[in-house]
Amino acid sequence: MTKLLLSLHVLAAIVAVGPVTVAASMFPATSRRVIGAPPGEALPVLRTLHRVCRVYAGVGIAVPLFGLATAGSLGVLGDTWVIVSIVLTAAAAGVLALRVLPAQEHVLAAVEKSAPVLPPQRLAMLTGLFNLLWATVTVVMIVRPGSTTGV
Repeated sequence: MTKLLLSLHVLAAIVAVGPVTVAASMFPATSRRVIGAPPGEALPVLRTLHRVCRVYAGVGIAVPLFGLATAGSLGVLGDTWVIVSIVLTAAAAGVLALRVLPAQEHVLAAVEKSAPVLPPQRLAMLTGLFNLLWATVTVVMIVRPGSTTGV
């Protein structure tokens, strides 16, 4: 059962988190091209990128759920590397849900109304922070500081 849970955890991370990180990273660059361009050109792309982020963020809930189930079946829920991963995952989810997605919605609303779009550097920074948090979770999962497995 543990192998199945771990496989589902890794697959969920690849399938859910991967598209969010790519789409979120593309959004600021695409929004930069929107500034001064006719709204019809980039708006569909921005909408699609935002939708990918929103939908896959919802699907991404499976990653920590399978992760917790896997950690429980391995009996490592109290291990340092698992706790650090949980905290970093929560931080990444918070950055995405509370900062990145609302900032994307703000850009979309401004573009749809042909209003001035704020420079996307802040959104790019937040997206970079989100990606850095996920990269750190990946490293922690591989290195497992404090693990007794000898890795």
